[in-house]
Amino acid sequence: MADDEKNTLLTFLRAQRGSVLAILDGLGEDALTTPVLPTGWTPLGMVEHLGYAERHWFQEIVTGTADPLAWPDDHRPLETPRSPDVVFAFYREQCRRSDEIFAATPLSAVPKRRHPTPLADETADLRGVVLHMIEETARHAGHLDVVRELIDGRTGLGPR
Repeated sequence: MADDEKNTLLTFLRAQRGSVLAILDGLGEDALTTPVLPTGWTPLGMVEHLGYAERHWFQEIVTGTADPLAWPDDHRPLETPRSPDVVFAFYREQCRRSDEIFAATPLSAVPKRRHPTPLADETADLRGVVLHMIEETARHAGHLDVVRELIDGRTGLGPR
């Protein structure tokens, strides 16, 4: 039963991650690094944010440790000074690491660290963490979907 549930959760998380990548596929660096909405975030900055979220939830919260980042985190949130190649590689690597942690950890495992409230109560075990990541990734995939439509009119991109 637990394996079926883990497979289902991972399938949904991977589908949302795939949507993020598919929505942005084919955009050039200018489109990826130019804010489209008044809040000023960039599509590439959103991908980096999602990489940080994967790292935070699975490494820092679930395992209690994370490897140091290769760069300072000293820029505006949801923007990035890094190139698309670097950001997409970072995102994919964080997803890979998250998958490894997810595979090696029981769904009922209590995280080693606690996220500040209010999410602390909702993420009391690995199951809550992965559900949060599905929710967060899906929410931001929706943001990216709207931005992509504003950039070039393309819609309905992604595996679902």
